[in-house]
Amino acid sequence: MTELRRGPRPLLLHLTLAMLKSAASLSGWPNSNAGLTTPQMAAKAQDILASLAGGAETFPPALLEEVLAQDRGLIAGIAAYRRHPWRREMDEPPAIWREGESRVLDYGGTGPVVLFVPSLVNRAHVLDLAPGRSMLRHFAANGTRALLLDWGWPGEVERGFTLTDYIAGRLERALQALPGPVVLAGYCMGGLLAVAAALRRPDRVRAVALLATPWDFHAADGERAAQIGGLVPLLEPVMALTGTVPIDALQVLFAMLDPWSIADKYRGFAKLEQDSERARMFVALEDWLNDGVPLAAPVARECLSGWYGANTPGKGQWRIAGATVDPSALGMPAFVAVPARDRIVPPESAAPLAALIQGAVLHTPSAGHIGMAAGATAERALWRPLGAWIAGL
Repeated sequence: MTELRRGPRPLLLHLTLAMLKSAASLSGWPNSNAGLTTPQMAAKAQDILASLAGGAETFPPALLEEVLAQDRGLIAGIAAYRRHPWRREMDEPPAIWREGESRVLDYGGTGPVVLFVPSLVNRAHVLDLAPGRSMLRHFAANGTRALLLDWGWPGEVERGFTLTDYIAGRLERALQALPGPVVLAGYCMGGLLAVAAALRRPDRVRAVALLATPWDFHAADGERAAQIGGLVPLLEPVMALTGTVPIDALQVLFAMLDPWSIADKYRGFAKLEQDSERARMFVALEDWLNDGVPLAAPVARECLSGWYGANTPGKGQWRIAGATVDPSALGMPAFVAVPARDRIVPPESAAPLAALIQGAVLHTPSAGHIGMAAGATAERALWRPLGAWIAGL
């Protein structure tokens, strides 16, 4: 018997949000004429009433049916995901370097050496998601030697790491052990680590590719970013207990960026043909998202309080090993990919990197944060343009 999946994580949060939305929708109708709505909401309500053939008296049952339909769709989508038969089956490449829980995986290929650096809070295999959806295997087959830094699960040693330990320690030692200098390609949070490492070791890095990398954390919504930074005191008890921010706590933080999107996408999944390629890739991405990695407590404090709360990168105040991380000091070629439809790293946050790095190539694919890396159009949106840039170095 196939084991049911655990996601979407944390399940109770997403069910509770859906319940609150339904309850608010139903309880709000009796008050809609009591001065409790904004003029915009009142105008929208009148538009809805005008569209109903039976007038105002038909609105409550229509509202109830819509709420129930949305709840049924969400439950159906979650159930379909949890029992879907698709499982990731990919041969793992050999590791050519290891330290602690981290390793460098060699996908082979010939040509310029490219080391891909993912985020610390997600599994590295988003860049090797499934057959036909693997950025690493594409690059290995198309003119580069593709390597992937898999940070691994934070063990006893890594739970005490700071960002300096990861960058000036582990990442630098990986660079020293590899044939180089390399092209350092950082994805999302990995892009910040790549910038810092390239500044420290220009002898080991010949160029950087920064893919959906945030830099100005307050550019799109400074108030919300500051709120995320302010959550650190609430996380201190669990960090003191485990030495990390656990996966489910991280998922709550991600959900805050767009609280209703999880329910919406699962309702959409319920309507898909479950044996379709689109459904299988939905499952592949959700499996990856729900199989996260805890974040070492010292790193969590730096990222949440520093990056989000104080916007230290955007203000030129982020430091590694005592030195300011200044992208304008990068004296090497740079490729900056800013997905136009990115809701995880808004374009306003990522684009400043291209402006700071002299001569940087700015690439703005019509894609989302994950779709650019592993979606159906990823080869056209990112893989080929990035490959062409590397070939032209």
